[in-house]
Amino acid sequence: MEKAFHIIIEGRVTGVGFRYLAMDYAEQFPSLKGYIRNAGYGQVEAVVQGEPDDVEQMVQWLRRGPDSARVDRFQANPIPLSDALDGFSIR
Repeated sequence: MEKAFHIIIEGRVTGVGFRYLAMDYAEQFPSLKGYIRNAGYGQVEAVVQGEPDDVEQMVQWLRRGPDSARVDRFQANPIPLSDALDGFSIR
């Protein structure tokens, strides 16, 4: 059964390729759906939905980010599944 999370990441996460590297990482997991976007200076928002193992891998990657980033605050909240998501994208 799929699960989904709404995630807010704060720190040095804009201007360091965070979204693009997250998208590259997400491509490893065919069940993943959702998006990642800048939500303001120093803040990135993501929605991740898919099979539990794939979602957990993605959430763990987002928690630390790429080497160029610094995650100071990470918040992941479960959300209802959405039929509107198709693939993983940058918004």
